[in-house]
Amino acid sequence: MDDLERRFHKAFEMASAMTKKLPPDIMLQFYSYYKHATTKDSIVIPSGDDMVRNAFKLNAYFQMANISQDEAKIEYIRLVEKYTGKKVL
Repeated sequence: MDDLERRFHKAFEMASAMTKKLPPDIMLQFYSYYKHATTKDSIVIPSGDDMVRNAFKLNAYFQMANISQDEAKIEYIRLVEKYTGKKVL
């Protein structure tokens, strides 16, 4: 596992352990960077019955279309660092 992949997994662990309530737009950023970083060459249609929420998720995911998976991992790590106040090492 390379350094970026290791840091990304650590960032995911940190984000999963967060208890701080974040605004919906920030949660969508987390969602879209994570999905883009972990899904190869396919569109992920959000599941569930809440069509409005799913539309927001899908829109956030589409906004990531022009970045690479590595860039999405880097941005996800930055978000985690920003909202946890801790460096992902």
